[in-house]
Amino acid sequence: MPATDQVPLRVGVVGLGFAGTTALDAFSSLPGVEVVALAGQEQPRLDELADTRGVPHRYHDWEDLVAREDLDVVSIGVPNHLHAPIAIAALASGKHVFCEKPLAPTGALAQTMVDAARDADRVLEIAFNHRRRADVRYLRRYLDEHDIGRIYHARSSWRRRSGIPGLGSWFTNRQMAGGGAMVDLGPHMLDIALFLMDEPRVERVSAVTYGELGRGGRGGSRNAKTTGGNRAFEVEDFASALLRLDTGGSIHLETSWASYSADEEDIAVELLGSTGGVRLFVRDYATDGTIRIFGDEGGAPIVTIPTVHVPAGHHLAVIEEFVATVRSGAWANAYGDSALHRSRVIDAVYRSADEHREVEVA
Repeated sequence: MPATDQVPLRVGVVGLGFAGTTALDAFSSLPGVEVVALAGQEQPRLDELADTRGVPHRYHDWEDLVAREDLDVVSIGVPNHLHAPIAIAALASGKHVFCEKPLAPTGALAQTMVDAARDADRVLEIAFNHRRRADVRYLRRYLDEHDIGRIYHARSSWRRRSGIPGLGSWFTNRQMAGGGAMVDLGPHMLDIALFLMDEPRVERVSAVTYGELGRGGRGGSRNAKTTGGNRAFEVEDFASALLRLDTGGSIHLETSWASYSADEEDIAVELLGSTGGVRLFVRDYATDGTIRIFGDEGGAPIVTIPTVHVPAGHHLAVIEEFVATVRSGAWANAYGDSALHRSRVIDAVYRSADEHREVEVA
């Protein structure tokens, strides 16, 4: 039965890091939602979060949390290799799943999660919170209301000067993470570009990856909270890919955890249309002045800078939408298929880079 506004939605959260804590706080802030269980293996952190957030039940192992029969939702904010087993177990037991990106380390594992959601008829939502930014939503409305001609190319990038999230941690282990900067930052940038371009399908990919700084022990984030070990650096700190679309258009997708470049942190998406263009540029998580709109007037080029303020809370927004979907009972289009396509594209990026050739997206 679908949950309603009158029946509290009972949530269990797996994960004690940034993703898990962010989800915990977001779910806890919503009316009619109760976080009743929390799981994680760092006991002091588990006790701290459960005590300060008023979570009554705590577990060392995620299996024990998922086994609870009174949960409606399981939220997953753990290393990438654990997404699939937790999600599949939760879905099979009749629970809806909210999962941190990426869906899984590989497209094949992502497919098993989507299949499990469809078989169970339960919602599988991925934390694509950046598309919920006010400036991204403004651009989506602008493109709905204004014709910039055929959008033939997009550039989408997230670049860091020194931002490897924990040298030696699970983030830099290929088996646990599935990759480096591309699997970490790429899903967000691919999601924003496809969202703004009205969801074309990526058909072919040509890509390169590099790990020059990370392999030399350089480029680690000064603010990294995930240090967790002394694993070898097995992933890339920079990736660049040309994506060919079923519309005949293209996307240049670029991600960098670390590089000797100008900006400490920037997020950029630019769409080139045949009669106009738009650009989103977010430096160091700016909240104002992030949009430029390009066109012609009387034969002269013009640039428009709309006033859009981006308040904090796009993490909360994606969870609000997830809760609304769960409560609606309309789950048939909420099995994670769009996230699966993004995972398949990221897979193709790595396959192309490994094989030194253009590849088709599965």
